[in-house]
Amino acid sequence: MKLRLWLSLLIILCIVITDQIIKFWVKTHMCLYDRIFITDWFQIFFTENHGMAFGMDFIGTMVLTLFRIAAVIFFIYLLTAQARKRAPLGFIICLAFIIAGAMGNIIDNSFYGLIFSESVPHLPDNADPATLVSFGSGYGSFLNGLVVDMFYFPLFTWPESLPVIGGRTFFGAVFNFADSAISCGAVALILFYHRYVSELISSKTHGNTPKKNLVDDEATHI
Repeated sequence: MKLRLWLSLLIILCIVITDQIIKFWVKTHMCLYDRIFITDWFQIFFTENHGMAFGMDFIGTMVLTLFRIAAVIFFIYLLTAQARKRAPLGFIICLAFIIAGAMGNIIDNSFYGLIFSESVPHLPDNADPATLVSFGSGYGSFLNGLVVDMFYFPLFTWPESLPVIGGRTFFGAVFNFADSAISCGAVALILFYHRYVSELISSKTHGNTPKKNLVDDEATHI
């Protein structure tokens, strides 16, 4: 159990710290919508949103932040409970990735509005990126900060002749390191632990214990 909990804590800290280092650099070195072309298909493209993954924006910031906090609390409880039951190590790692990613974006929503000046586009009368300001004098209030996104992979553009998607960029979302952690953790859960998750849900419903033979024996007993 201790191995799983300590490893989870290490993973969460590494992801959150890396995520925040990248966001701080982008926020303080780039104006809104600035781009750094790494290759033709990979750009650092500074955008901000209210917190939905991959730049989606259709829910109020405070509501979304509170929902994400509740989700993190639930996943921390689930991780701790499953670590005590010696669940597969890979399953625990997936939960840690999801928790860390959500926490990274919660930090933006909760505090960036309090500690940063507003990021604006690079205009002739304003060429300066945002700066750190005294706590509480930033561009927003608690739980209403904007999430910083920067990774953009415009791999190719669909042919104009195609209906609906013609002329659009394939995978036009802009995302951050925290989004990547959530996605990797969720996809790995679906691909490798869907049977364990199904059995776990069934056990909660019927009061049974998940069968460990649903996953690789070596992973189960680490």
